[in-house]
Amino acid sequence: SINVLKDRLEMAYLKKPFDSSTDRAFSKLVHDYKMPIELPMALLQGLEWDFEGKRFRTLSDLHSYSARVASSVGVMMCVLMNVRNKDVLARACDLGAAMQLTNIARDIGEDARNGRIYIPLDWMDEEKIDIQKFIQNPTSSPEVSRLAKRLLNEAEKLYLRAQTGLSCLPIGCRPGIFAARHIYERIGKHIASYNYNSITKRAYTTKLEKLSFLALSIRLHISLKSSS
Repeated sequence: SINVLKDRLEMAYLKKPFDSSTDRAFSKLVHDYKMPIELPMALLQGLEWDFEGKRFRTLSDLHSYSARVASSVGVMMCVLMNVRNKDVLARACDLGAAMQLTNIARDIGEDARNGRIYIPLDWMDEEKIDIQKFIQNPTSSPEVSRLAKRLLNEAEKLYLRAQTGLSCLPIGCRPGIFAARHIYERIGKHIASYNYNSITKRAYTTKLEKLSFLALSIRLHISLKSSS
């Protein structure tokens, strides 16, 4: 349960981890890197919201959720890269949130079939979508497509804002983050190519696309190293 995970987290920070190799390794990591406990605790709170089936009235509420389940992970990754600059951490938050909004736009139909709604309820009200009927029978419509498009427009703003932080990461860490950022953004472009239909289609990037972005990121990495 979430409460057990919170207990394990707190004990790890007290240097009294549960008797498991995972907990001992985690305890060592958070102390070696001076990882603020608020970061993994925020992630656990987001998971708790998932478990509770929490819904979000406004875009701001959705951003609060994304900050917990995605932005927190981006910041933890920065800490592990020994990056502490507050502006770079803010860009990591943007990237995490952009990826989360892309996930939500991609999974509208799948989430609804599982009884979950992540789209801001205010948006659904504006489109006059009956939430219960939609959950019972998620169908593609211009109204739902507009919701997916709004989510992806918000994500795109965050991808662009996050871009400035990539050049501030350690050179050796940039290729993976660069590739991940562009792979997720490409998912959004595939959704757009389906007329924003996330009900009967599930967008994904092909292996070739992933390899292309990885190859590009490696070339940029080599270029940066040779010029430094």
